[in-house]
Amino acid sequence: MRDKLTLVSHSSTSATNAAAFASDEPLDPRGAQWAADAVGRLPHATRVLSSPAVSCRQTAQALGLTAAVVEPALVDWDLGRWRGCTLDEVAADEPEAVEAWLTDATAAPHGGETLVELSSRVDSWLESASGDEDTVAVTHPAVIRAVVLAVLDAPLSAFWRIDIAPLTATVIGGRPGRWRLIATASHLRVRR
Repeated sequence: MRDKLTLVSHSSTSATNAAAFASDEPLDPRGAQWAADAVGRLPHATRVLSSPAVSCRQTAQALGLTAAVVEPALVDWDLGRWRGCTLDEVAADEPEAVEAWLTDATAAPHGGETLVELSSRVDSWLESASGDEDTVAVTHPAVIRAVVLAVLDAPLSAFWRIDIAPLTATVIGGRPGRWRLIATASHLRVRR
């Protein structure tokens, strides 16, 4: 059986608006409205998953995905002590640390997960994401970027060249070991 996995990036938060590293913020009013307006824009799914983060659970709820099951493997990239800070703030205080983080997939100057660890966690989850069902998973841009890399068997350096905006859907199809990319970062929000 071929599966379809639709990965939804959570709607906007104060952190996404400020280009800050997330610190488990709730949706902002605009993000909540975008998600509510997007009800019915996702394909039918027999299984719905969500990151444990508040923003993901609220996005799922606003999208009408009330049966979403929390999946710990979909948690955001742990960026340690940088949570809540903007990249500009961290770069001003720790330029060498930011340079290492952006160029070395094994570096974790923030004290959290390395890019290699994030990728490994996502790869393990993706390989176990099998079954005879279509799945919608509400998660974070970093997790979705790692999924895209895994599906394309792309180098980790390509992580920084993938843009996943709030409230977008990325779709893969197939099965573990044979996934293929169907669509990337398709907007769900209704443009007015």
